[in-house]
Amino acid sequence: MNVKIKDVAIRAGVSTTTVSRVLNGEKYVKEELKKRVNDAIEELGYAPSHIARSLVRNKTDLIGVIVPDLTSSFYATILSSIEQTATSNGYNLLVCNINEDIDKELKYLNIFKEMRVEGIIIMHEKINEEIRGFINSLQIPVIFSSVKPMDQSFISVIVDDYTAAYDATRYLIELGHERIGFIGGDMRDITSGQNRYVGYCNALRDHGLKIIHERIRFGDYKVKSGYERMGELLRYEQWPTAVFAVSDDMAIGAVNCIIDHGMRVPEDISVMGFDGSQMTELVRPRITSMEQPIHHMGVVTVETLLQLIRGEFEQDEDIILGHRLEVRDSCRQRLM
Repeated sequence: MNVKIKDVAIRAGVSTTTVSRVLNGEKYVKEELKKRVNDAIEELGYAPSHIARSLVRNKTDLIGVIVPDLTSSFYATILSSIEQTATSNGYNLLVCNINEDIDKELKYLNIFKEMRVEGIIIMHEKINEEIRGFINSLQIPVIFSSVKPMDQSFISVIVDDYTAAYDATRYLIELGHERIGFIGGDMRDITSGQNRYVGYCNALRDHGLKIIHERIRFGDYKVKSGYERMGELLRYEQWPTAVFAVSDDMAIGAVNCIIDHGMRVPEDISVMGFDGSQMTELVRPRITSMEQPIHHMGVVTVETLLQLIRGEFEQDEDIILGHRLEVRDSCRQRLM
C-alpha cells in the first residue's frame, strides 16, 4: 500500500502539519505527539518522499555536477573528493557525465532545474552562449572546478596552469634536455589547452631554446592519444630526449609507446606528466608530474559553493591553489 502523510496523521490522531513538523525535526513539538507520530510511521511503514520533504522545507540538499569524462583518472579523483565533502555537509550529488556533448549538457542542466538543485559544479570550460545564458537564467550558484571559462562572472577553483606548465618545462631544461617534446590538450580549452601550451613555449624561449613544431602534438588528455602522439614524435630522426604531456593519462600513454618502440624511460627519453593523479604511483616507472592539489581542489570547490548557496561568499575573484613538482622515476638528467 502506498502510505501517505495523511494516513500517518489519521493513525496518530494529529494534523498533517504536525506530522511534517516531526519529519523535519522541528523543536516545538510535544514529546508525546512525536512519539505518536513515530509509532504511526513505524506501524504503517511510511517512507517520506525526498521530493515532498524538499517542497516543505524549500531545500533539496542536492548539488548537480557536470563531468566531461569519468574515464579520466583526474576527474575520477576530484569527483571522489567532491562527493566526500558534500556528503559530510549533508548534501547529495547528481553526477552527469557528458562526454564532451553539449546537447547532453543542456539536457542535464534542465534535469538539475527540475530537481531544484541548490548549486552546480562544472568541470569543463567549453560552454557556448546557449549554455551560458541557461546557467545565468537559473539563478542557482554555479562554480567551476579545475577550469576557467571565458565568462568572468563565474567563480573558478584552479591552479595557475601557465606557471605550472612553465615550471614543468623548466625542470626538464634544468635536467639538461634541449629537445623537449610537447603533447598538449584541446586548444579550445583555455585552462588546460592554451595556458599550458604557452607556458611550455615561453619556458623554451626564456632559456634560449627554439620552438620546433615537429616536436609538438595535441591529444585529448587520454592514454590512447598520448600513445599515438608519442608515436608521431618518434618518427622524426631527432626525436625528443624529454616529453612534457599535459595530463598524467597522456604521459602514461607516451611511456607505453616508448617502451613498445624498444626504448627505455627515463634512460632514453624522460617523460613528465601533469595533474598528480593516483595513476602516477601505480604505473612503472612512476610518473614525475606537475601536481594540482586534486583532493584539496575538490574540498575547496564544495566549501566555496556552499558559501555561495548561503550567501556568505563575498569575493568575486577566482580561488587559485598552489601547484608543485612531484619527482618520481620517469625523468632523469640528460647524459652528454
